[in-house]
Order: sequence, then structure tokens, then C-alpha cells
Amino acid sequence: MIGFIGGGNMAEAMIKGILQRNIKDITVSDPRDDRLSYLKKTYNVKTTSDNKEVVRNCYIVILAVKPQNMDEVTAEISDLISKDHLIVSIAAGITLSYLTSRLRTSKIVRVMPNTPALVQEGISVLSMCECIHDKEMGIIRDIFMSIGRVLVLPEKYIDAVTALSGSGPAFFALFVEHMIDAGVEIGLSREISAELAIQTFAGTAKLLESGISADKLRVMVTSPGGTTAAGLKVFEEKGFKDLVIAVLSAAKKKSEELGRKS
Repeated sequence: MIGFIGGGNMAEAMIKGILQRNIKDITVSDPRDDRLSYLKKTYNVKTTSDNKEVVRNCYIVILAVKPQNMDEVTAEISDLISKDHLIVSIAAGITLSYLTSRLRTSKIVRVMPNTPALVQEGISVLSMCECIHDKEMGIIRDIFMSIGRVLVLPEKYIDAVTALSGSGPAFFALFVEHMIDAGVEIGLSREISAELAIQTFAGTAKLLESGISADKLRVMVTSPGGTTAAGLKVFEEKGFKDLVIAVLSAAKKKSEELGRKS
């Protein structure tokens, strides 16, 4: 049985993906009665307001709570964690060493998923100790492959992953938002500008996914002395590359700070 402590958006995305893989035995705990009612009605999962009930009844326990609530949750469930449990945390900045010290077990997987998981197009990066054997690893991979792609990396890379893929959807969304605003500024209606920007973004992602490298695609679109070249020149003059590096560096630094606090 798979249990979720926390029934927010990411937990819902995972529940939806898991059910599509015909895994039906799922329990979710959450302090909000309305959220539990929604999840039970929508996905026909077992629900409870008692976190301890999840731990008592589930072999795999997924901690899907906010980082600031992790102290309280781990204190509540720690006495119930046994050597048979497999713990999965999707809380940003919460380290394996913190969870190991709080729950007194090393069978913990730290995961950094991202928001496109809501439409089963996410990418999740998994980190764990060597004590987790191949069968358990396969189960966890299957869970996260139900919401997109999966990478397994040492924990030392998780802060950089958090900056790039964890925070990345917000950065891409901001760029599209400003593309839409700029389209309005140069004469398009907001509706048309939004449709053009979003489809261009989605189509470009598909092209990149097909195997064309980002730099090759940029060259393909850019004719010497043409409109694209004029726009790219402004990016270069404004220091766009340095700005992107600064953005990701700031996000990585914040992730490191969260990890130190944990």
C-alpha cells in the first residue's frame, strides 16, 4: 500500500499517475476535510486526517508536506517507522541526513519533482542511500515515471536540480507572460498574443525533445540580417545569458539555505 502524508497538488498529480498504472491501494492524510473529500470523490482513494494511520497501514510513505511542516510531521510519525517502511520525501530543501536523524532509518528517497507532473509531463530527480535494493528502487521509479521522466543522481546535485527543473517552470512561465505582454504592446490582442506565445513555446519544446539541440534550433530559425537576428542581438546586448545564470544561482543558493536550516 502507498500512503501520502499531505494531499496537495503534487500528491494529487502522483495519485492520478499511480492510478493510471493500476495501483489502487492508496491512502492519503491531510488536515483539510474539504481536500480529503475532494480526493476521495475524484480518485476513490482512502482518506484520513490521521498521519499515523498512513504509517501504520502503508509500506511506502510519501511525505508531501511543506518544508516548514516537516519538523512537526516527522516528530509525529517517528515512533511508528520500522525497518520495513520505505520513506519518500518530495519537500524542497529537506536533506537525507535530516530525515535519517528524525526518522531513525536510512531507507529514505529524496525526490525533486516539478510542476509539469500535474499533466504527467514532469521530471523527477531521485537521490537515496545504497541501502535501498533494486526491487524497491524499481517501485519508486515506477511511481515517479507515472508523472513524467526520472533521473537518479547523487544528493549533492539536488540544489542545482531544484534551481533548474524545480523552479524552472516559473521562469519559463514568466518569459511566456512577458512575451504575451510584449505582443500586446506591438499591436496584437491579448487573446491572440497568448495563443501565439503558448503554442510557439510548446512547439519549440517538442522540437527540442525530438533531438535538435537548442543551439542548432536557434541557428535554424535565425537568418543573417533578419528579424530573429535583430531580436537576439538585443538579448546579447542586455546580458541575457548572465541574467539566466544569476537567476539559477540565486535559486540554488536559496535551496542550499533551506537544506542548512533542515
